[in-house]
Amino acid sequence: MSLWKNQAFAISHGDNGVFEGAGLRPFFEYRQLGISEATQGAYGAHVIRAVPGMESPGTWHSHDLDFQMVYVTQGWVVFEYEGQGEHILRAGSCVLQPPGIIHREVRHSDDMELIEVTAPAVFTTKEEDAR
Repeated sequence: MSLWKNQAFAISHGDNGVFEGAGLRPFFEYRQLGISEATQGAYGAHVIRAVPGMESPGTWHSHDLDFQMVYVTQGWVVFEYEGQGEHILRAGSCVLQPPGIIHREVRHSDDMELIEVTAPAVFTTKEEDAR
């Protein structure tokens, strides 16, 4: 594998993408886009979609990472952020979640799908007290 500035060429096509339930939240399925492997873990990117009929328990949490961006591709999702209130994100909405911001996923549509980009690819999540 050739590397350019610690990155390899990577491409992921939707027609052969596999969603897996093994992820941070059991009410979501995740499709990895190959970014973690191509960047030696410096960045991660995946498509997240709702598991129809499953709801979020709305647990407050934070992540130990340097960058987290969410872009909704279909449906809608409601996030609540400490000091920022509730925000409904619809197809075309994008949010930059600053490192360590305490937040929770409140609810989502059954057809919700989004892209999440993080740095690094693997990070810890800490449960937080209700806000």
